[in-house]
Amino acid sequence: MRNATDRAARTRARLAACALDLFEQHGFEATTTVQIAAAAGVSEMTLFRHFPTKDQLVTGDPYDPAIAEVVAAQPASMPPLARASAGVRTAWARLPEPETGDVRRRVRIVASTPSLIAAMHAGTRATEDAIAHALIGGGASGRDARIAAAALLAALTAALLDWAETDDGTLGEAIVSALDVLDGDTP
Repeated sequence: MRNATDRAARTRARLAACALDLFEQHGFEATTTVQIAAAAGVSEMTLFRHFPTKDQLVTGDPYDPAIAEVVAAQPASMPPLARASAGVRTAWARLPEPETGDVRRRVRIVASTPSLIAAMHAGTRATEDAIAHALIGGGASGRDARIAAAALLAALTAALLDWAETDDGTLGEAIVSALDVLDGDTP
């Protein structure tokens, strides 16, 4: 079982790497899934087993599910935005810093492709909903929870896009900077 899991992880990584290269060379819209599969040395069917849609090659975020769980675990006595911010800080501290180069490349491709911006916002909306539900579960009103989750995700998205364009620091530093702004911890 381990060999199959390792092989699947290697195939997934190879597909993502080939996709990034092709998207940077030809653009997202002009690159086909057939080209990506061929570059990775697999069939198009294999590509779709790993990435059900082409946009998931660049828009997937493995951290989103962990964030809502940690937000839910924050003290319910905290105001919703502070609780959400503390949850993201805690979740981020527990997660490994991703490889900066590939993440930055992915975000740049997303930022320059209108259809991917829409996909990113759809993913952000799912995370926003999960965080809002976690806050509601802790006693926040629906309105306050939705506002806090939306403010949090807007700040994180703005920081992520700025980070990708500026080549400044790590993703973790960009996230912490956005949280500092939300928490009023900036000069």
